[in-house]
Amino acid sequence: MYLRLNPGVAELNGLADDRALLGRTSTAERVSDILRSRIAEGFFPPGTRLSEDSIGGALGVSRNTLREAFRLLTHERLLVHELNRGVFVRIPTVEDVEDIYRTRSLVECAVVRGLGKPPYAVDGLARAVADGQRATGEKDWKALGTSNIRFHRELVALAGSARTDELMSGVLAELRLAFHLVDDPRRLHEPYLARNGQILKALQDGGRDEAEQLLAVYLADSRRRVVEVYGQRVAEQKPK
Repeated sequence: MYLRLNPGVAELNGLADDRALLGRTSTAERVSDILRSRIAEGFFPPGTRLSEDSIGGALGVSRNTLREAFRLLTHERLLVHELNRGVFVRIPTVEDVEDIYRTRSLVECAVVRGLGKPPYAVDGLARAVADGQRATGEKDWKALGTSNIRFHRELVALAGSARTDELMSGVLAELRLAFHLVDDPRRLHEPYLARNGQILKALQDGGRDEAEQLLAVYLADSRRRVVEVYGQRVAEQKPK
């Protein structure tokens, strides 16, 4: 059952700022890119009902274009359509979270394993770590979670594959849905900032094998932690 949460005026005004990203060729793919990013950032939390009129008006796109974007994101498991109720941001299951981590381990470790000879282009990783350190200093735990996700996107980007980037964009956006339902984001994200730094240092030193080992342990530990915390949260939300 999904809650009838609706974005407010401020959120829709923020979405209207993305209209410029559509350019002159407004397509469902570009709309879905915008909405995917906004969902991952928590702009539309899990359980939110998406209004065609409000979102279409904010982005300046037709109803048909928006419906096609909704269809694409439903295929990516980010949205769900409920008959006679509308389109909602999906609430992942615990099984979804476990499967996401299996996919992450397969893809991310393979990317690191497949890197060529150093030096590696790790500037994006370094910026993500710096953003995480800044967010921690400001006690902005949501921003810390964003920087952690960005770190892993940058890691996958080292493969230089648009297909892999696209795959992981959807996978990480789906994982972020689970993160948004956790009550203590600091406890969820802070322990992994130092690990991001360790992986970065290994790659800066040309230690591809070391980076892969660090990453594999990181993802296994993160999976156990997220499944534990998220499973508790889901259990609490079930009707008594």
